[in-house]
Amino acid sequence: MIIRKLDDVKKTKMEMEGAKDVARQLVFGSADGVPNFSIRVFTLEVGGYSPHHTHEVEHLNYILSGQGALLDSEGNANSLNPGEFAFVAPGDVHQFRNTSETEPFVFICAVPKAYE
Repeated sequence: MIIRKLDDVKKTKMEMEGAKDVARQLVFGSADGVPNFSIRVFTLEVGGYSPHHTHEVEHLNYILSGQGALLDSEGNANSLNPGEFAFVAPGDVHQFRNTSETEPFVFICAVPKAYE
């Protein structure tokens, strides 16, 4: 078993084209011997967003804090609030955005470990 506090996991700035003010924490991944899924936590600072992109793996998301939106391929924004889940299917065009003017938007994102 592995037990870990989020505060003890290093934050790494996301350096992808189309991303702004996003940090990633790899809570559990291949290095920990996970058999199937990696658990990541993303923090989008005020005004921050992920790239508007797609890929061939699913995302399973849980909102921890802040206010955000999940944009679809048309740019339609679906609001996300603490305690809500969001599923992004393989091939879905998507983007996460922080919609708060005062606080970070933080969420858990589980993906197949090959995509961590």
